[in-house]
Amino acid sequence: MKKLIMTFKNEAGNNTQLKPRVAKENLGAEEVREVMDNITELDIFEKSGNKMYVETKSAKYTETITTELFKN
Repeated sequence: MKKLIMTFKNEAGNNTQLKPRVAKENLGAEEVREVMDNITELDIFEKSGNKMYVETKSAKYTETITTELFKN
């Protein structure tokens, strides 16, 4: 299963990630960048007084492989 991880810079200059619970596994770079840019424009997410998503940095899919060892 692939998971989408979107990385932004927050107001303090640190990286912060957004990992949607449900995302298509075949989104293109331009589609994801457009969504991320829209998130930064919303300017509504804050944590501890800092804006969470100030600048779009990167996006990637990660894939988890589960190997079952045994099952009862």
